[in-house]
Amino acid sequence: MGSLRVLELYSGIGGMHQALRESCISAEVVAAVDVNTIANEVYKHNFLSTPLWPKTIEGLTLLDFNRLSFDMILMSPPCQPFTRIGLQGDVSDPRTNSFIYILDILPRLQRLPKYILLENVKGFETSSARVILVETLEKCGFKYQEFLLSPTCLGIPNSRLRYFLIAKLQSEPFSFHAADQILENFPDQEPKASAKHTIAAGLEKENCFTLPKEENIDPNSGGNGQCLQKEVIIFKLETANEMERKQNQDRDLSIQMLKDFLEEGGEELSQYFLPPKALLRYALLLDIVTPTCRRSTCFTKGYGHYVEGTGSVLQTAEDVQLESVFKSIEMLSEEEKLKKLSTLKLRYFTPREIANLHGFPPEFGFPDTITVKQRYRLLGNSLNVHVVAKLITLLTG
Repeated sequence: MGSLRVLELYSGIGGMHQALRESCISAEVVAAVDVNTIANEVYKHNFLSTPLWPKTIEGLTLLDFNRLSFDMILMSPPCQPFTRIGLQGDVSDPRTNSFIYILDILPRLQRLPKYILLENVKGFETSSARVILVETLEKCGFKYQEFLLSPTCLGIPNSRLRYFLIAKLQSEPFSFHAADQILENFPDQEPKASAKHTIAAGLEKENCFTLPKEENIDPNSGGNGQCLQKEVIIFKLETANEMERKQNQDRDLSIQMLKDFLEEGGEELSQYFLPPKALLRYALLLDIVTPTCRRSTCFTKGYGHYVEGTGSVLQTAEDVQLESVFKSIEMLSEEEKLKKLSTLKLRYFTPREIANLHGFPPEFGFPDTITVKQRYRLLGNSLNVHVVAKLITLLTG
């Protein structure tokens, strides 16, 4: 197989491009297309030689597509129309228009691509947009397989459940094809007993959309596996199934500890400590993890700005027991509460640490002009590089 010509749509900060590199297949991104100017700055910073088109998808004509003569499409269409916390506008949401435009263009191309990979949120699999997608693929002669995967299946301590579809232009289906099924593990992995239950129960509240203020509460918020003593105190916020899921994940030795993804401590990390106001107001809603935990919740684009349900926070004082801090805390004055909570030394994960959990290599960076808030937002909208790299390998193998 010669070098593949790849078209990267909704390119963002370049997660798909990074996954393509990690897959080690012979490929060249002939164009990356995204309208987000801030994301494009980050993309250019990391992929200087790639042609970057700062325009809308609808701004590409059929002639543009044909001139690119690509062998593969990688794309992450806007997730907001399908996220379970959002309005679920689906195809009626204007943000879906560009994706429908792609599906309209596909059958009219002079030469169909050999491969397609799509990523979106859980919820896409039940959408009308997905129906149009698979009908278009079938009409064009593609064989496809759908997945619901989280980085935890690769031993990464971060829950980020996402929908994926891989499609190949061939007469025979994939060797691992599961007719009318969405696979919840990679084909070479034994299914974990809890995976199917978790998805069926709808416990993975992992979305790329964040609600503001009081509405932005993650029902999965809670403790950690030491990490779980806090559940004794705030059991009212979690179901027994949710508590069990966290315990099981934290005992799963196939998953790495968070400490493997953290930056070395120093003065520069002091800016990430939770301010007193946030500690007092949201203490019982935080998902607190320690460096030795093997889990963290999905980091959304609101992380570091909103508190509830946007991602886990790190307890850096590992010798302090959560139970002792939260026991009878509601009976204390604000000053006493703050004193107790401060002993945990809670901080946000840094953008670099979230990038590490997402699988971006150390050399992947942000221009100095990109603020911390912008970095959180961009990473919250990004994908897990390792998961996509493995899917690209499956797709082209």
